[in-house]
Amino acid sequence: MRITDTFDVVTSATAAVADALAIFCGFLVAIWIRFDSGWIPMFHDGYPSRVLYLYGSGVATLLFLFIFRSLNLYVRPQLGTFVDSIPRLVRANTWGIFLAVALAFIIRTDPPFSRIVVFISFFTVLTFLLIERYILFRLEIHAAKNQELSKRVLVIGTDSVAAHLRHALENEPRLRSTVVGFLRTASGSDDAAVPGALISGTVEALDRLIQEKAMDHIILADTSLRHERMVDIIVQCERSLITFHLVPDIFRVLTSGVEIQSVDGIPLLGVSRWPLDIFWNRIMKRAEDILGAAIGLAVSIPVLIPAACLIKRESPGPVLYRQTRCGKSGEPFTIYKLRTMRTDAESETGPVWASEGDQRRTRIGAFLRRHNLDEMPQFWNVLKGEMSLVGPRPERPHFVEQFKEDISRYMWRHVSKPGMTGWAQVNGLRGNTSIQERIKYDLYYLENWSLSFDFKIIIRTFFTRKNAY
Repeated sequence: MRITDTFDVVTSATAAVADALAIFCGFLVAIWIRFDSGWIPMFHDGYPSRVLYLYGSGVATLLFLFIFRSLNLYVRPQLGTFVDSIPRLVRANTWGIFLAVALAFIIRTDPPFSRIVVFISFFTVLTFLLIERYILFRLEIHAAKNQELSKRVLVIGTDSVAAHLRHALENEPRLRSTVVGFLRTASGSDDAAVPGALISGTVEALDRLIQEKAMDHIILADTSLRHERMVDIIVQCERSLITFHLVPDIFRVLTSGVEIQSVDGIPLLGVSRWPLDIFWNRIMKRAEDILGAAIGLAVSIPVLIPAACLIKRESPGPVLYRQTRCGKSGEPFTIYKLRTMRTDAESETGPVWASEGDQRRTRIGAFLRRHNLDEMPQFWNVLKGEMSLVGPRPERPHFVEQFKEDISRYMWRHVSKPGMTGWAQVNGLRGNTSIQERIKYDLYYLENWSLSFDFKIIIRTFFTRKNAY
């Protein structure tokens, strides 16, 4: 196994240098806008010299790099899409400006640094960073595709999880990984997507493969192994300097961990509270919803008016479609959408999901659904407090009654308000797709909620078209 990967070191160092240049240039542009552009009037002549501003920009740049490192922005490989990284970049930029202001206050130059420069710097530095990071993102992917596949992965398990894992690993060029083999377990069954030529026997062959150093990385995809055997595999990997990971069964193992309470000396072990069980988190999310819904309604008006006219023109019936959905704690509420189907769409079939090429849709309806525009009236549901901007999508009572009996932990998705968009939706799980997969994503969101996570989902909503029919 390679303890240090040269490619990752080079890309990490390149990112640090590129960030430093982007941050410093952002400060220089802010200084130019304030003092030399003529866009902002000069109220007096008592400002620090340009040389002092240059020194200050250099110190602030070093401060930014320290914050970026603290937020793991230089850990490689950086996985996910560029949009996924935006919340962390915004948070790092905010912390950088805040600490730069605090440092300037402590130093107390005479005359003091311009507050207008600091305000402008927030936007100029962030703009330069986003442009630089996007270019870097594209270059890293391009460079990774031309690198040798240096990481050999052995997967323990041959089921659908193992097959999906192989697909995910080999479709992420920045990992530079290739699956060299699979091992069967006693309780596992072979998935059709697992090539028979790559099955290297049963898990009993693992000891021999480790001794032959046939892999650099072992991933346990089938967690049905005995506890003692799992521990033995981990110890073997540690002794042989082989990276080990385990794929948890999300239906039985929560990602948010556990908490311990003590009652009169008796320890009680339980699942950690949901983040939105905390009062201040609920306050922040509600503030996010009110602000976002107000902005959303204002922005929606220029779209809603022509959309309403086109809906009326194409087919008879109301512009708005009202439907009963299940909200927080399973309580029913009326959801609002722009009508995208004929008024008799379910008269013969009863409640069914939309499917690709659905003939019940109108032409304008197909366009609205494909671009998520039919959901805009739900900003009103958010403002009323029935929904949130982000959360598990609300389902109809007919389906809730069906799924709560058939699918483990389905009702946990009702511990919070439903959302206009959600983590499952931006990952393509909408319409007639697997409910089990949706639950995994919904629960992951609820167990890992944060404002930055919401922000990432909102941004990705604008670029997600998969299964939007």
